[in-house]
Amino acid sequence: MAEGTLRVVARIIARPNKVDELLSVLTSLVEPTRKEPGCLGYELLQNNEDPTDFTLIEEWQSNTALESHFATKHFKEALTKLPDLVAAEPDIRRYHLVR
Repeated sequence: MAEGTLRVVARIIARPNKVDELLSVLTSLVEPTRKEPGCLGYELLQNNEDPTDFTLIEEWQSNTALESHFATKHFKEALTKLPDLVAAEPDIRRYHLVR
């Protein structure tokens, strides 16, 4: 991973009866996001012990690239579906590389 980039870790917990629906929404983000300018990495993980627990690991060239991601059609569409699918507000954290 390149230094000076922005890292994002987003943890999203599905409602127990909405796991498959949330997985579908999150999966639909992966390929179009990877093609966005400034996206250096975008991975979707699902917890082996708790299938309701998803994490997105992202790397962006800059904060500007991340903000552009938030304005894309695929992101906005996914965002409108989340309230009915998640158990709590997503935990989204931004990081920079220290060393």
